[in-house]
Amino acid sequence: MSKKSKILKTVLSLYIGFVFIQSLFFKFTGSPETDYIFSTLDKWAGGLGFPGLFLPPGIFNAYVIGSAELIASLLILTGLFLKRPLFSGFGALMALGIISGAIFFHLFTPLGIDVLGDGGVLFGMAVGIWISAAILILMHKDHLLWLIKKS
Repeated sequence: MSKKSKILKTVLSLYIGFVFIQSLFFKFTGSPETDYIFSTLDKWAGGLGFPGLFLPPGIFNAYVIGSAELIASLLILTGLFLKRPLFSGFGALMALGIISGAIFFHLFTPLGIDVLGDGGVLFGMAVGIWISAAILILMHKDHLLWLIKKS
């Protein structure tokens, strides 16, 4: 692997880890921003006949999403620092799945792109994670495909 590829992998991994891990404080402490996001999504889901989906004990509440983000971050960072590319690949797959959901909810629900007047910063970070995770998956595709072929 070239030096540029190693630097890119490091930067992308650290970006995902930073954004996901720093957001845990908000998700795990019930911050006003988190309460707004998840209650807005829950009202939307309730209108579709699925009330309680985004609030505890719903399956997509802030604690569940935050825990998934933590696991994805730990996999990506463990893979990076311990040179375990399969861990990084799995973490990137998880991150892509998690953040695809977040982007969907920003775009197709009342949540919107500009959350509480942030000018779209939260949405922009989500797009950055999506792009970073997709690139990491491509960088680790041989390891991920090897595992599929092995089973």
